[in-house]
Parts: sequence; structure tokens; C-alpha cells
Amino acid sequence: MDEIVKAALRKWPHVPHCYGWLALDARGDWYLRDAAAQAAGPFPQVKGSRIEHDGLRSFIERNYDADGRGCWFFQNGPQRVYVELEAAPWVWRLSAGAPCRVHAHTGDAAQPQAAWLDERGRVFLACDRGLGLVHSLDTELAADALERGEWPLQELPFSALPGRFGYVLQPSAAA
Repeated sequence: MDEIVKAALRKWPHVPHCYGWLALDARGDWYLRDAAAQAAGPFPQVKGSRIEHDGLRSFIERNYDADGRGCWFFQNGPQRVYVELEAAPWVWRLSAGAPCRVHAHTGDAAQPQAAWLDERGRVFLACDRGLGLVHSLDTELAADALERGEWPLQELPFSALPGRFGYVLQPSAAA
């Protein structure tokens, strides 16, 4: 977490949390969901505005974490902004090689331990950082790694993944 964020938390420790305004899609893109986007429908059916500013994306990614309930958030200075997740808290990008190298949508390296396949054929990797969805552009690399036996593969319905891996797709103030 950035030092400026830690300082803001010390200075203003009781700022209310924010819900519904930030989301992470299945391709690792961040979305701002203003009041109009929220009123138009739930995420991911209505995504909102994609964050394209590199500095803002980097700031969000450096200050991205989870609470004890498995709800992921961006610590924006003194305010905790909870993140709605389309599929998982991480989106993995893969690099060719044996073994296959794995990096999060944040750019951080990850160590895969197992692979999971949902009913839609999407590949999720359980890594040292938690569960994440393999980016759609990297599914061929994941298939190659699975053929080489790099990770054990199991099947699990998507609806069971959050409970099995301890994360919440739609955090809310009521929780």
C-alpha cells in the first residue's frame, strides 16, 4: 500500500466505505460505475466507464487488497472502495514457456498450484495470491501447460468458486 494512503488512513480513520462504484471485469479491466451506470443495471451487464488512465490504474492496483470477509477493495486514501468482481479477484496473464509464467492483471508474478474448469469452459488458476481467471487471450497457453501436466485440473461450477476460494463477487454495505 502506498505511504500516502497509509498516512491518509491515520489522519482520517473513520471515512465511510464506498460500494458499487468500482468493478473488475473478466479481462482485468477496471470500470467506474457512476450513479447512472448503477441505475442502468447490475455489473457486469452494465459495466460503466472503463478506466484507461495508466496512472489511475496503477494506483488502484498498488492499493488493491481484500478484507476478512473476502471482499476486495481499493484503498483510496482514507476511503475503502469495494470492488465488484465479474469472475474472480485476479485475472491471470500467461507467458509461453515450460513452465508457464503467470502474472496478475496488476503485473505481479504469481505461482500457480492448481487449475479449475467451470461449466463454461473457463480456466481458473489457484495461485499463491488466490484464485484468478485466465485471460481469454491466454487460454491456449493454459491448455498447453495443462497438457504438460504443470497443474492438476479439477472441475467446479462457477457458482461454487467464490465459496471454495473465499471471495465475494458483489460486496454490499448490508454485509
